[in-house]
Amino acid sequence: MRNILLCTDGSSYGENSYKYTAWIAKRLGIKQVDVLSVTDNRARNQSSQGNWSGSLSLGASDELLEKLVELDHQRAKLNHVRAKVILDHAKEMLTREGIEDVNSIHRTGFVADTVKDLEPETDLIVLGKRGENAEYNSIHLGANLERIVRVSSKPCFVTPRDFYPIDRVLIAYDDSATSSRILNFLRENPFIQDLEVHMVMVNKSDSDGGAKLDRAVTLLNDANFTVQFSLLKGEEESAIASYIEQHKINLLIMGAYGHSRIRNLIIGSTTIQLLRSTRIPALLFR
Repeated sequence: MRNILLCTDGSSYGENSYKYTAWIAKRLGIKQVDVLSVTDNRARNQSSQGNWSGSLSLGASDELLEKLVELDHQRAKLNHVRAKVILDHAKEMLTREGIEDVNSIHRTGFVADTVKDLEPETDLIVLGKRGENAEYNSIHLGANLERIVRVSSKPCFVTPRDFYPIDRVLIAYDDSATSSRILNFLRENPFIQDLEVHMVMVNKSDSDGGAKLDRAVTLLNDANFTVQFSLLKGEEESAIASYIEQHKINLLIMGAYGHSRIRNLIIGSTTIQLLRSTRIPALLFR
């Protein structure tokens, strides 16, 4: 693997994403981290440079337009300074955590579009579960999280507000193509091999669920993993959340989408509920 793309806005969620980024970079043997800060251009598009001809005299309209243009210039300068402060702090934190090759990137635009543009040069995307408005929307996920997971084909490591050492990992398996991709990724990149690894499958009506889970566990066992596995009953969200709490899991690995036909429109409902209800990082795959 080559590098990680870390998205940050300087929020409280972004702060501890630096520690998680350093943890997974070291585990995966990734040497380079690209840190991205995006100035959302919607603020610029909302500028009040409208048509004032019907309400102001020509001279007043021209004077106001000049002031608005100057205000836009000042706002752009402030955004540049803000991004530099965020990126410099991120680089300092990552360097302190032992990451030597840190590349700072500041772009103006939309976060999801920028991530998509940079995606060919990265192997893993890291972003906070919520952004700079988290304090005002504590029960909701960040809007950029859903957008980025929807447009990106790369694994996304979603970080919570607080950092805790990772030693127990849960793989949520559902026998989908995405689950196969997760297993292949782990076999090729055994970064959790020495940790306590759990795998669960929630069985609603599939009589062959146990056999499918056994086959998945065997694949990891053959790659020298030691896996504790369970076939769970009930609704996926509650069964997995309960398992996480009971076994003190501190990293969840799962698919971002299920089998639903609307999987290309929104993140799967199980994924959303688990991200909302748990306070642990999640490695999501499409």
